[in-house]
Amino acid sequence: MTTVQSIDRAFSVLRALLPGPSGVTDIAERVGLPKSTVSRLLSTLEELGAVEQLETGGGYRIGAAMAEFAAAARPGRTLVGMVRPQLLRLSAATGEAAGLSVPDGDSMLYLDQINADTELQVRDWTGTRIPLHAVPSGQVVLAEMPRADRDAYLARELEAFTAATIVDVAVLRARLEQVRRDGFAYSIDEFADGLSSIAAPLRTVDGRVIGALHVYGPSYRLCDERNPAALGALVADAAARVRLD
Repeated sequence: MTTVQSIDRAFSVLRALLPGPSGVTDIAERVGLPKSTVSRLLSTLEELGAVEQLETGGGYRIGAAMAEFAAAARPGRTLVGMVRPQLLRLSAATGEAAGLSVPDGDSMLYLDQINADTELQVRDWTGTRIPLHAVPSGQVVLAEMPRADRDAYLARELEAFTAATIVDVAVLRARLEQVRRDGFAYSIDEFADGLSSIAAPLRTVDGRVIGALHVYGPSYRLCDERNPAALGALVADAAARVRLD
């Protein structure tokens, strides 16, 4: 295996993890390499912090080192490191998973996630890309977009992931107006059945929105047992504590 070939294969493995955590067998099938080769590549990438194994013998996900590289391509070179204390604070305060995402084209790219120590947990979304309209993190970005950019996005066909996904443009525009007024977005089952989320914008000191902080968990906990306004204020306060140039 030449050095160039090794790099090419390593990047293929990393790309295979972009949709979300996967096991060695699935990755090997996606990249067309033997499992033994993929296993060796993953071991090296794990040592470098480029991937993380969810548990012994389990699947892999994009690691913190790659999340830092992704953040460096956007405002805030140490974005993941700067936000991590607030994610820990949010997860501890709510007992739910807390995450960081940034806009990446027409999607939100999930860079980091802290899981709460609860019996029923949500999956790890790190490395996943989700269309802006389908999740609260994307909605807080859409709400603050320049009008021309927002109109261009809303002119496209909006994909429905569940029966609750907002694909009616008039309804979505009304939602975005509400998000601007409230300072946070809240959704129930809009991207995945049984999963609810609340997000607030992450801003630079001049007010530009460059990402979102979010808390998410089973709908029965977030919808039936929590006050959306109180949760929204909590997430917005955590986002405001991150000082970005």
